[in-house]
Amino acid sequence: MGVFKKIFGGGKKVSKETLETRGDHMPDLKIPIDEKFTIYFKKNGGKFIYCEDFSEISLALKNIISENNWQNHMFYSLDPRLETRFASEKLEFTDKRQESDIFFTTCEHLVAHNGSILVCSNQIKEKKLDELPSNLIVFATTSQLVDSISGALKIIKEKYRKDIPNNITTLKHFQPTPENKDDFLSYGSASKNVYLLLLEDY
Repeated sequence: MGVFKKIFGGGKKVSKETLETRGDHMPDLKIPIDEKFTIYFKKNGGKFIYCEDFSEISLALKNIISENNWQNHMFYSLDPRLETRFASEKLEFTDKRQESDIFFTTCEHLVAHNGSILVCSNQIKEKKLDELPSNLIVFATTSQLVDSISGALKIIKEKYRKDIPNNITTLKHFQPTPENKDDFLSYGSASKNVYLLLLEDY
């Protein structure tokens, strides 16, 4: 994904004429989906760390844990693949919500159109978003970026065929920001402290 290397690799910066500088009701600029996702995800109050390899993911995770003093905390997860993938990190996992205030998860897709994270029963079982802890760490890859929710649903339908997961929903409104604090669409939704660990896999 070219834009992440530009933003985080010291190269050309994002143009000043971006979605951030345009009115909410103006037509979208024709920009790459990775740049669009970056803009909207940050506007939603999310924090993400772009990593070129898994060693950078490991370091970023250690920094998040240190920053929040989570060294002795268990990680609540409903996706067993994470335990296998992060076995070398010596994290302590639990599938009991009451034992942790940190939810560690994967996702199905990252939706550029609104900077949201699409999850389903593969990640959250039958839980509602407000039943999840307020602290979320999401592990995703750049190949999971899609332009729209409809595009994400189409891929899910093709991928799972006759075993389509249920409880498909999006995490969109994270911590309040100057840009989203007055957004009426966020009323009633649970605010989350969201970290996205984004691994380059192209």
